Amino acid sequence: MSRLLERAEWRARLVDVNYHLLIESPPRQAEPWAPLLAITGEREPFAERYDEADESSVLNFFTFDAGNPSSIRSCIQAARENARALRHRISSELWLELNTLYLDANAWSPATLAVSGVFGFFSDLKDRFYRIAGIIHGTLPRDLGYHFMSTGTALERAENVARLLDVKYHFLLPRVEDVGGPIDLLQWQAVLRSASALEAYRRVYGNAIAVDSVLELLVFDATFPRSVRFAIDRLGGALARVAGDSPAKPGKACQQITEELSRQLRTANAPGVIRGGLHDFLLHVQDECGSIDRSVFDRYLRFE
Repeated sequence: MSRLLERAEWRARLVDVNYHLLIESPPRQAEPWAPLLAITGEREPFAERYDEADESSVLNFFTFDAGNPSSIRSCIQAARENARALRHRISSELWLELNTLYLDANAWSPATLAVSGVFGFFSDLKDRFYRIAGIIHGTLPRDLGYHFMSTGTALERAENVARLLDVKYHFLLPRVEDVGGPIDLLQWQAVLRSASALEAYRRVYGNAIAVDSVLELLVFDATFPRSVRFAIDRLGGALARVAGDSPAKPGKACQQITEELSRQLRTANAPGVIRGGLHDFLLHVQDECGSIDRSVFDRYLRFE
């Protein structure tokens, strides 16, 4: 449930930020919405269902498409079904908010988006995810279920941030002569906005946007709640509590992978990673998140 909610919120953020980016800088490419498909790794599934990556097609694929298991509507529906099976383990406030969002999502259509506009629709949607996060934080006991939820949220967040940074660095600005130019800076600001990190960045680094500073905040910062390191540290703590509270034997594999990844994030920095190959490092983070996910599932969630 928590992974699906985090995924849906992340997609809402990406659409909202891309919409504002296109308003601020006229698109130079034929399909300005196509980068969203690259960020989520869904260019091939999209191409199987749509002819071109225009605004209406990408928004439909990202938001409404029942045939896309990672669309916002599909994520909300699946999260609600997972929560319904465990209503006795979650608060009535959480169930009410999630079920209301589910019912509203079932009624969504492209006409809904046309009436409220892209900005209004996704701003309201982000607020609803904030409410769900607040209800989870304020009403659930810190028991085994909560620790699993923390595990899911942290895994999804770390993987999403790593994927976003990888695609921005290697795909969104392919021409070397554009690096450091106005469009490049606007795109890096958009990356920060996607993680609600622009204000936090400015407090630490000022108004000048530098790639290594963006990476330092979104990958290696131990205090920013949407950085990769913060998510992996939170993941390690949640897994330790799961191992302590669960009747199953401790999941050494997932904890060991998490601890090693956390150590790497503590000892690395942005300039060194860029020199050594940023793509390989971010791909390694994504692969390790996948390994942790499979290990947690095999240890605690597989029924045979």
